[in-house]
Amino acid sequence: MKTEKEIYVIRHGQTEHNKKGIVQGKGVNLPLNETGQAQARKFFDAYKEVPFDVVYTSTLLRAQETVADFLKLGIPHIIRPELDEISWGNFEGNAAVMEQSDAFKNLLTAWRNGELDQKPEGGESPLDLQKRQMPFIQEIQNSPHSKILVCMHGRAMRCLMCTLTNSPLTDMEKFEHVNLTLYKLSLSPLGEFSLKLNNHQDHLND
Repeated sequence: MKTEKEIYVIRHGQTEHNKKGIVQGKGVNLPLNETGQAQARKFFDAYKEVPFDVVYTSTLLRAQETVADFLKLGIPHIIRPELDEISWGNFEGNAAVMEQSDAFKNLLTAWRNGELDQKPEGGESPLDLQKRQMPFIQEIQNSPHSKILVCMHGRAMRCLMCTLTNSPLTDMEKFEHVNLTLYKLSLSPLGEFSLKLNNHQDHLND
């Protein structure tokens, strides 16, 4: 008999690129900086008593370092490329591109307007990203585990939350995030996802 599942989805801790406003994306593989490591410790301290059955991460170092303390407890770790950040193509590595680049702003505007096949040069579109994530979603739905921790990335998280909550991808921006934020969902025996915590940050408070 199927039981309700709890899925904890977190964004990785801060990296130096995050601190400096530099786009990372799928093609940049930086470790956590000192602040990111502290954020990871705070999340672990707040949730170490949750009996997670499995931890999923992307292939990227910043996600794996964020959950390192949980892995030290012996919780099984599954790495899935479906959880990697969107590929920002030629935007990756550019400083403060979100604030200063008209091309970047125009791309986000196109996505909000429903042009979801638009992509940066050499990168992925939201539709590409959503398609990439579908095998992971199916794996979660069919998983025998009841408490699941997932560590991933900002834009990829926004896309995933849209799909899980049956929201259109044009609503991606409403799923706000900071480094080490938490989205918590339940998955009913009928296969329906419900959002329980939205951009939750209490664990980051001193």
